[in-house]
Amino acid sequence: MEPIRIGVIGVASRGAYFVREFHENVEGAEVVAGMDVVDAHLDRFRDTVGHDAFVTKDYRELVARADVDAVVVASPDNFHEEQGLAVLEAGKHLLLEKPMAITIEGCDKLLAAHKRAGVVFGLGLSMRYMPMFEVMKDIIDSGQIGDVKAYWCNHFVGKGGHFYFHDWHAVRDNTAGLLLQKGTHDIDIMHYLVGKFATKVSAFGSLDYYGGDKPDDLHCPDCPEKDTCPEVQLGHPPHFSLCAFRREVDVEDNHVVIMELEDGIKAAYQECHFTPDYHRDHIVIGTKGRVYNSEDYSTVTVRMRKRHALSDTVHQVHPPEGEHGGGDVLLCRDFIDAIREKRPLRNDPYSARMAVAVGVAAHESLRAGGKMIPVERPAI
Repeated sequence: MEPIRIGVIGVASRGAYFVREFHENVEGAEVVAGMDVVDAHLDRFRDTVGHDAFVTKDYRELVARADVDAVVVASPDNFHEEQGLAVLEAGKHLLLEKPMAITIEGCDKLLAAHKRAGVVFGLGLSMRYMPMFEVMKDIIDSGQIGDVKAYWCNHFVGKGGHFYFHDWHAVRDNTAGLLLQKGTHDIDIMHYLVGKFATKVSAFGSLDYYGGDKPDDLHCPDCPEKDTCPEVQLGHPPHFSLCAFRREVDVEDNHVVIMELEDGIKAAYQECHFTPDYHRDHIVIGTKGRVYNSEDYSTVTVRMRKRHALSDTVHQVHPPEGEHGGGDVLLCRDFIDAIREKRPLRNDPYSARMAVAVGVAAHESLRAGGKMIPVERPAI
């Protein structure tokens, strides 16, 4: 069987994970082309997949190649719409890193293009493939905890500065905001586990720790405070070592979102980027009990309501190695299988669009002082 030939747009950061997974851990895939605007990234790409691979600094050249069957787009968020549309319009299969786009309009353009193209279109929402959340979904779908009435998610983003405030993520023009860029994963899982989409949101948030009055061109290695700064980032390339307290930083780092989902489910999502630890708490409450996860112990616990006592059942989860609790490699394998079997992926474009719509509405709400905002459905 001939391999599915993969091109990757944006071969650093998340793109590097996709390159490695498809090259090393996915049977039936061959990475044949890479695009990036940084020479060092392209050099590392070739070191990984082989020096015969095609490289370019123009994504259009990669998309146009006849020896590329499918394209992974892992560039910064503000390029997802443009580059994703180019892939779909070329009639090639697309795996687009989350978020789908940074506007609702951009998502709807991608949905329309996908409908015309008739190819496989998956999103980098790899948490849907995490065994921990598969266990939670099976429990919820079985009816064990009764009818779902409430959902709480707390996202403690340890090392938030490392991942989001030393580079392009910290500027709204590139991401719209971190409830969209980072929160898309959790919002999508909230939709996925209960099978319901949010209908309206109210949010509060601010920039409470990062940002400040430092020059926009200040890099950590050049800073006179590098020996005392708690957020110093050394040993990284210049585009990933900008001062986290620079003036241009304008995305919020502390958020609370209140949502109502279909069927009246009440939900809350909290995301803070300056916590000491890194953890996601997903807590789903039904009329008979609740189910919740522990990333630290790889467990899912069901706590049932009894007449005189509480009763717990603990499920031990054994995730595969890799990022996002083993979800990345499972996503990549499903992408190849979906192409061969001519079927959708588990992380479908419509759901990805709805996660973006919640993030957009939440940012609009918090920047308007908590105003209630309805979540837009697509026109198509």
